[in-house]
Amino acid sequence: MLRRAHRSAFFTILLLAGPAAVQGQEARSVVPEEVGLSSARLERLNHVLTEYVEAGELPGAVALIARHGQVAYLETFGMRDRESNSPQRAGDIFRIASQSKAVVTVAAMILQEEGRLLISHPVSLYLPEFAQTTVAVANPDGEIEVVPAKRPITVRDLMTHTSGVGYGWGPGADRWEAAGIQGWYFAHRDEPIRETVRRMAALPFEAQPGEAWVYGYSTDILGALVEVVSGMPLDEFVTARILEPLDMHDTHFYLPTEKRDRLSTVYSIDGDGMHRATGTGGMYGQGHYVDGPRKSFSAGAGLLSTARDYYRFLQMMLNGGELDGARILSPKTVELMTANHVGELIARFAPGTGFGLGFSIVENLGARGSSGSVGEYGWGGAYHSTYWVDPVEDLVVVYFTQLAPAGGLDDQARLRELIYQAITEMAISH
Repeated sequence: MLRRAHRSAFFTILLLAGPAAVQGQEARSVVPEEVGLSSARLERLNHVLTEYVEAGELPGAVALIARHGQVAYLETFGMRDRESNSPQRAGDIFRIASQSKAVVTVAAMILQEEGRLLISHPVSLYLPEFAQTTVAVANPDGEIEVVPAKRPITVRDLMTHTSGVGYGWGPGADRWEAAGIQGWYFAHRDEPIRETVRRMAALPFEAQPGEAWVYGYSTDILGALVEVVSGMPLDEFVTARILEPLDMHDTHFYLPTEKRDRLSTVYSIDGDGMHRATGTGGMYGQGHYVDGPRKSFSAGAGLLSTARDYYRFLQMMLNGGELDGARILSPKTVELMTANHVGELIARFAPGTGFGLGFSIVENLGARGSSGSVGEYGWGGAYHSTYWVDPVEDLVVVYFTQLAPAGGLDDQARLRELIYQAITEMAISH
């Protein structure tokens, strides 16, 4: 039954994806046993995710597991839109939010490979307004003091989230609020990202460069830098250098009109249960991704994608920068990106974890306390999506759903354990 369900789901996505995808992917769809996974044990994952849907804790989801470069599991659960009773389909499009960060970091690394930038360079070499930045410091008496940065922010600081730039909620929050720059959502903005980033540079940041791991606008700044160095709008560069070569034809910053019916609806879980998400600025509705100004290309949180597309991006990384004859990066660049660059700076937020260039990195499996492998890398998105690449087990996992907030749901932790318990043949480490 599981094998029939898996193959049915896989061919659904092929039909939605189009002829090119069928030619590139069909031969690599396999039953789990062919890649050292157990169909019977994966049935446990089906059962658990179905329980979340039936309990009203999960609206819909797509889960994809690939091993040894072959898709062994692709299942859908629940509804794309509960109100219209539209079932979740494998080819549905999701807001992937911070999963955009990895894609744009790859774009910047392409430019380093071409000799057009160095990640050790100061950001101000490309964005002059960052030549003299400041930091907001809260004194013991509660007063906020703005002090000069001790050193320039580097491109690598942006990629590792050690620039000190948050999402505008730190000690200088009042100034960020007055500038109209807070939070990760950009789709409603009626100005190019370059202009927003130019205004950011004049605001006080949350920490000194290199001294703390601060999650925020670093990758959005990196996106503006990619535009300046490449001489192209970010969407055009990412499409030409990553999306088109990898046949990621359903990944966009803004949704083509003909694809609007494939965009999954965002839901929220709170004390009153699950309901259709609402929020200011179109953050949760279909709104600006379909009908917005389409001017701001957020490198940090702006992309929409499918499980199939994002899998292809991750498989390229696992392959050392190449997929189906399209080389995006060299293996040594992938090695650099998936090394820990931040020491223990992120460990207080995530024990056993480091951070590379665009990805979190597993450093100590015991300290993290969940199944996986040392050297595994991944991240997730604000709409409760997640992914990871496990080079030791030659494994790629993509899990897309649309919940914000998710109300402390533990489905991602269960997903991880249920995938690793289904491994019956250990892979040979790369």
